[in-house]
Amino acid sequence: MKKEGSLLLSDYAAEIAATDVLDPDEFNPILQGLYGEVGGIMATAKKNVRERTAYPGFKKAAEEEFGDTLWYLAAICRRLQIPLEDIFTEAASYGEFKNVGAASDITNGALAYIAVPVAATASLDATLVRLGQSAAVLLGGTPARNDLIAFARAYLDAIHAAELAFSEVARGNLRKARGTFLEPQADDLVGLDFDSEFGIEEQLPRDFKIRVNQRGSGKSYLQWRGVFIGDPLTDNIADSDGYRFHDVFHFAYAAILHWSPVMRALIKHKRKSNPTYDEEQDSGRAIVVEEGVAAWIFSRAKELNFFEDQKKVSLGILKTIGEFVSGYEVEKCPLKLWEKAILDGYAVFRQLKANQGGWIIGNREQRTIKYMPLEPEK
Repeated sequence: MKKEGSLLLSDYAAEIAATDVLDPDEFNPILQGLYGEVGGIMATAKKNVRERTAYPGFKKAAEEEFGDTLWYLAAICRRLQIPLEDIFTEAASYGEFKNVGAASDITNGALAYIAVPVAATASLDATLVRLGQSAAVLLGGTPARNDLIAFARAYLDAIHAAELAFSEVARGNLRKARGTFLEPQADDLVGLDFDSEFGIEEQLPRDFKIRVNQRGSGKSYLQWRGVFIGDPLTDNIADSDGYRFHDVFHFAYAAILHWSPVMRALIKHKRKSNPTYDEEQDSGRAIVVEEGVAAWIFSRAKELNFFEDQKKVSLGILKTIGEFVSGYEVEKCPLKLWEKAILDGYAVFRQLKANQGGWIIGNREQRTIKYMPLEPEK
């Protein structure tokens, strides 16, 4: 990705293309998706009007909805082989808008901060009505270029009325889409090793083997390096569902995300040499957040046969996880990495549950977690 200050619409269109996995010859799913996202913008605005100060997340939610709408508009332009920047260049050349950037940038269709309005011209309600109307015109066939330009104009008006920055909307959507749909590359994982600057005694282990054994009492026990860690667990529910083995999810987070306040507490590897990390990243609240994430995902997983034979985790689940961990270091991890941690963790969980125990083998360098059966009883 380009540096924060140099994102151009042409860059956005080029880098977002890889996230478009829909049929390149189909328009209806794209048009319907765009219309749905415009509805999401309206719903977010309505919630903000209704709840006011009780909805402090309006800006973030609105940026996401506008970003998703931009994604679909880019997909339409891609199918029509019309440069996205050309549509916005024409849309911005009217009314109270000005183009920011050198004249040569505009000529080349590469606008760094396209269409910054000089002054507010309409209320948010009025601009959203026009946005919805222009979206409806696009439905039902191959969109005309003039209709796309009209939609882009309404889109820019609505972004301005919502007091959002177009450049932030585009950057945020690019991060979200690539982080959700594309396998992370080495460059994407730079800086996602959260304890490499700490001593070995304060790091999550680079590779580990955790022995999980279920005894006759029905409780599961954990051992690391021959020492029992944590408390014996049962399912704590009438409907036995294997939750006694749920610590595997914490080990999956440690191996794949390089994050697990729970595992740090279990093996006493908190980063106490830095009071800020110890207090804000490794202690009680962070532990509760991680346990909450694991428990919430488990409730969803039960409905999906614990992700057996599944290769994806729904975007809705991944987005909710992102909200759960906001403010903690792991929020930097792309959602695609969370998807890997969930699917790989549940693959091991299913084997632990079926065999009533086993070895959990984690490797942080390779970001992997695997299962190995227990040795036969003598």
